[in-house]
Amino acid sequence: MKFRFSAADEAFRQEVRQFVRDNLDPALKRKVELGLRLERADYVAWYGKLEQRGWITPGWPPEHGGPGWTHLQRYIFDEETQLGGAPRIITSGINMLGPVLIAFGTAEQKARYLPAIRRSETWWGQGFSEPGSGSDLASLRTTAVREGDHYVVNGHKIWTSYAHVCEMLFCLVRTDPDAAKPQQGISFLLIDAKTPGVTIRPIRMLDGGRDLNEVFLDNVRVPVGNLVGEENKGWSYGKYLLGHERTGIAGIGGCKQQLARARRLAAAQPLGEGCLLDDPAVRERLAALETDLMALEFTSLRILSANQSVRVPGVEASILKVRGTELRQQILDLLVDIAGPWAVPFSEEAMLEGFDDESPTPEAFVAVAANALDARKASIYGGTNEVQRNVIAKVMSS
Repeated sequence: MKFRFSAADEAFRQEVRQFVRDNLDPALKRKVELGLRLERADYVAWYGKLEQRGWITPGWPPEHGGPGWTHLQRYIFDEETQLGGAPRIITSGINMLGPVLIAFGTAEQKARYLPAIRRSETWWGQGFSEPGSGSDLASLRTTAVREGDHYVVNGHKIWTSYAHVCEMLFCLVRTDPDAAKPQQGISFLLIDAKTPGVTIRPIRMLDGGRDLNEVFLDNVRVPVGNLVGEENKGWSYGKYLLGHERTGIAGIGGCKQQLARARRLAAAQPLGEGCLLDDPAVRERLAALETDLMALEFTSLRILSANQSVRVPGVEASILKVRGTELRQQILDLLVDIAGPWAVPFSEEAMLEGFDDESPTPEAFVAVAANALDARKASIYGGTNEVQRNVIAKVMSS
């Protein structure tokens, strides 16, 4: 099989590539290339450029501010922006909540929330996982009891990315504790993070960062108008959302970027009279990863080219999620091995703030360990890879 993009797709690729060159701040590009931690202001600076160009919501239909791209154009956009050193579009509002509101939200909800998501004025946290209810999400215990025009919400969410800098949360809550099946008693609510009773507590992560959070909900009053879709149908909306999340988790463009980084750093590391890239074991690992990445890319392109119409992601999303996240971990593990003793982070401040002339660690390696540690969560969030394998096996055996 020899895959070729059409002339129109290649022209689009050049358009995206040139846009990144012309609009991405060099200092931000360098932070991304080094794997340094990005703050909300970093993302918003880039998102503002994309919003002006009409490219901030690549998966949305034109009537809601999306560019109307094909699946292949979205793939090219993701690849070229990541290869160009731009921050990923990661906000839960753009990639997850937006598609749900477009598909199931009321006209009022769409008018109120979608424009603010596009302009990066409102950031959203995903309130799904709970202590004891991660992969087994149907066992969640956060309750929402209706009292007149409000739901009173009580519960505890965990691993909520960026909640400490978000204005809003979208949460799965239990509205019918007596439902015949636990999935049938769950609803999808939009919660203002500033509502009395909402407490957000950052969690210190393995790499030293604090992007993840616990969210405590104590008698939080949520207007009934913030219910998405029908009461007790939230499980269906959640599955729809997670399908979109898993599709993007494969991160082929990011894997290409990191693999090129590994090859470049290996070529710069002295070894005897040559460099580390001359070592047969290193070359073998690079070749194996490049082969696996090519296979993942072709699998993704076959799926996309066969499904040009708008659709709900199915088992393909689980396949891409499993292989993409594990491949990314393997690439970052190789980077740690290439860095050798330089992979040991010398301080949390260096990981968070970047390199300075007094640092004992070369700039290129300053965040290698932090990146590898952070990547461990990729095979867990969005539904653990073990659960995704069960989903794949169930579909393939039916």
